[in-house]
Amino acid sequence: MTFIATLGHALGFSLAAGVNLYATVAILGLASRFGWVDLPERFAMFDSNVVIAVAAVLYVVEFFADKIPWVDSAWDAIHTAIRPVGGALIAVASLGDMGDGVPMSEVLMAVLGGSVAAGAHLTKASTRAAVNTSPEPVSNWVLSVSEDLFVVGLGALAIAYPVAAFVVASVLILLIVCFLGVISRTAWRWFVRRRSPAPAGV
Repeated sequence: MTFIATLGHALGFSLAAGVNLYATVAILGLASRFGWVDLPERFAMFDSNVVIAVAAVLYVVEFFADKIPWVDSAWDAIHTAIRPVGGALIAVASLGDMGDGVPMSEVLMAVLGGSVAAGAHLTKASTRAAVNTSPEPVSNWVLSVSEDLFVVGLGALAIAYPVAAFVVASVLILLIVCFLGVISRTAWRWFVRRRSPAPAGV
């Protein structure tokens, strides 16, 4: 397997895990179980009845939690550490034989996968928090379903066409970096205004 294809697996699955970890794990488990494509042997760790069943049950819970305003934000808060860790583990698994005997490569891949998953998670959580300020629930439902379709689509792409997944994931990661940059600058300006003393006589 080429290095770019390996990165396609790592970035694609980590990005998907940052949005919905349980759907991503279920997809990996089913792909490994039924041999849909030739995945690295380390992905066999997801090929377990227990892992697949737990991931499927938690996905169902998340499916409904994501449709309820503010409950989705609470769920995201709980998963602030869980999704990046899951993304890191998936990224390490994507190394396959390339990581054998090279501990540093596993560390770097874990950092990469965790960072990508964290970026995707923060983007999702920030977007959900903004959408929840709307009084109508339709936009929340549409966003939630779109996220589910995104995870399934990106996971399928990473499985079948990892090089294409690498390209798509790279573009999305660049967009996430830009988005988080805008959010950070906006938050900083708000913080500075709050700390600035009020003009005299006001």
